[in-house]
Amino acid sequence: KIIFIVGNSRSGTTLMLRTLNNHPALMVLNELHFFEQLWSPEDKGKIITKEQAILLCSKLLLIQRVGYMTHDQDYTKFTSESTTIINKITNENLTAEEVFLTFMKYEVTKNGKSIICEKTPQNVFYIAEIFELFPNAKIINMVRDPRAILLSQKNKWNRRNLGANYMTQKEALRLRINYHPITLSKLWNAAINAANQFNNDSRMLTVRFEDLLVTPENTLQKISQHIGVNFNEKMLEVTQESSSIEQDSKQIGFKKERADNWKNGGLNKTEIWICQKMCAT
Repeated sequence: KIIFIVGNSRSGTTLMLRTLNNHPALMVLNELHFFEQLWSPEDKGKIITKEQAILLCSKLLLIQRVGYMTHDQDYTKFTSESTTIINKITNENLTAEEVFLTFMKYEVTKNGKSIICEKTPQNVFYIAEIFELFPNAKIINMVRDPRAILLSQKNKWNRRNLGANYMTQKEALRLRINYHPITLSKLWNAAINAANQFNNDSRMLTVRFEDLLVTPENTLQKISQHIGVNFNEKMLEVTQESSSIEQDSKQIGFKKERADNWKNGGLNKTEIWICQKMCAT
């Protein structure tokens, strides 16, 4: 069974990752960015060589084991393990999609779990491709108030000083330069519109980040039912991390105050007006 966590809120998908990862049957992979960076719709069904398959698998292993935003980009260190994984594929006509699936199965089995969860927010723009390639997959679509997302993104560059030691100085600078309320409001609308096309598909469940914070147990009961697992109370035992405005904490529990933290300052009147004007619909 495969579950994809997508959405317009990185904080929301990250919190969902840490929540589901506490379930004994679930393993949530890192953001693999397969669909938008390692594969494109034009590649569907395209036969690749064994060498290309090993290269792709090595890149996936690097992202999973080391991280997506790291100084270390030497995927060749995983060539041997990738070769072992690819050699297990009996189909002679290799495709990137098959490599992706084989890699995910390998990781979840290696960690003694039975259900794969992949969390890449941008996959909200690839829901059609996901359902075509993996018809039995389930999707959790995380959404958040766009004003809260603006506040989060405005300060995201500072995550490097709040506990995200993996973030490079270059990445922090890029995040600080790229912030703009118009751009983010357009992206929010695009993500909402992309997911709305599948509102009537029972394979997708849309979850508000604010609901997860304020009523975590009820929300997680619905999510558990959607993905076909029993609710486990360990899912509630998440640490308070990944905020762009607060230091990471090992304190357990959902911080309800984060649901409306954009109201407490951090955005000026112009930023709020732009966001509300563009995202009103």
